[in-house]
Amino acid sequence: MTLTKLITHRNKLVFAFSLLFVFTACNKNTVFSKYQTFKENEWFVKDKAVFDVDITDVESLNTISLMVRHADSYPYSNLFLFVTTKYPDGKTLSDTMEVVLANEKGEWQGSGAGDIFDFKIPIKKNIRFPKAGKYQFTFEQAMRVDPLPLIMDFGFEIEKSK
Repeated sequence: MTLTKLITHRNKLVFAFSLLFVFTACNKNTVFSKYQTFKENEWFVKDKAVFDVDITDVESLNTISLMVRHADSYPYSNLFLFVTTKYPDGKTLSDTMEVVLANEKGEWQGSGAGDIFDFKIPIKKNIRFPKAGKYQFTFEQAMRVDPLPLIMDFGFEIEKSK
């Protein structure tokens, strides 16, 4: 499929996912959910995905998930990330993380619509935030390729645990 067809197909899917987001945004369990879109489906190292979240509930248990939208022709089976969490008191914590996008057989995880795949992976389950206030979560692609091709969107979500 040519890049032009991929982008046109992507626009239709973005509309469909936008509708889905509108309907799921009313979910009482969703604390925060947002995507960052990358121009021309390329994630440059300089294009950090930054999510600012105001946390007021420090009693509830939460699940934190990452969401990756990529093309079927994404050339890797994984995605390495540098992750920085800034707490309300100014403390920061940095780590490196791997998101495995395909299984051992090379089959994409998540759900596919045509040649675009959405994968949501819980990275922390049943956690409480230690303090109320503004948290900042920053993600930087760490794949040694700049730009990283065929990554369309990267998302971050916090939901109350069920």
